[in-house]
Amino acid sequence: MPGAIHAEGLVKTFGDVRALDGVDIDVPEGTVLGLLGPNGAGKTTAVRVLTTLLQPDSGTAEVAGIDVLRRPNEVRRSIGLSGQFAAVDEYLTGRENLQMVARLYQMSGRDAKRRAGELLERFHLADAADRTTKTYSGGMRRRLDLAAALVVSPPVMFMDEPTTGLDPRNRQELWEVIQELVAGGTTLLLTTQYLEEADHLAHDICVIDHGKVIARGTSDELKARTGGERVEVVVHRADEIARAREVLAAVGKGEVAVVEHTRKLTVPVTGGAKLLADVIRDLDAQQVEIDDIGLRRPTLDDVFISLTGHAAEATEQDENGAGAAGDAEESAR
Repeated sequence: MPGAIHAEGLVKTFGDVRALDGVDIDVPEGTVLGLLGPNGAGKTTAVRVLTTLLQPDSGTAEVAGIDVLRRPNEVRRSIGLSGQFAAVDEYLTGRENLQMVARLYQMSGRDAKRRAGELLERFHLADAADRTTKTYSGGMRRRLDLAAALVVSPPVMFMDEPTTGLDPRNRQELWEVIQELVAGGTTLLLTTQYLEEADHLAHDICVIDHGKVIARGTSDELKARTGGERVEVVVHRADEIARAREVLAAVGKGEVAVVEHTRKLTVPVTGGAKLLADVIRDLDAQQVEIDDIGLRRPTLDDVFISLTGHAAEATEQDENGAGAAGDAEESAR
């Protein structure tokens, strides 16, 4: 059965920029899909299509069982959207912002006031409720924006790079809010270029690059594609690198990578902690002095590099592509 969010073959172009190139998406009810990729990969374009803000050139999509193209108004009643930038009126108070959104959803004045109070408490903004939002910190604005997206308790939420620009503390607080939402049954599509964020929040991850889905699966499934665990060794002196390489080559399951200036050697392995103890013993037998040694699982950063050949941070080309797509989209409006 299709998920709470389901799309097949989405294509969208902006001039010469192919922002989406046959994207398929499926998010089961009550789960989080992390749409992972650098700037310009097509993440925001996908969100705009799924939230009815943009029509695809081809492909189909349903949200909460409703066709995005045929019944866009019904889709809008069933979703919440938190974009890349907090959409709050900085000359209104936090309370007034939420009451305004509630009234736009045709709530009565009494219900709008009650709902605003509930959300201000839930998002730890009650103490600042009657201050103008231009006095709010970035993290507070982010929380208020998310609260506004939840005024009608939508079953499906879209969050487009929600923690961009936040400091670590505010990012952690927003993660906790997201986890509470999902625990309550909300389905969430989360776009991010922060690999740690996808690893922490998403049940499944869809890696997108240059408008195409290049991999999907759980965090553990994607990490397994990079070759499992690795032993990392930092030797004390540069003249010990050759002997350490021989030891690692004997136990490893692939090529030993060496970074000369840091004296670090890395090799893929199987065998876990027991193997690590064997490596330490063999290095000692070869009289190799080590400064550091560890068994490391691959990260999503490793996954992204292995899949795309580059890190998840934005490149100049990515940013130019994203800008071109954005300019073309604004012209189309």
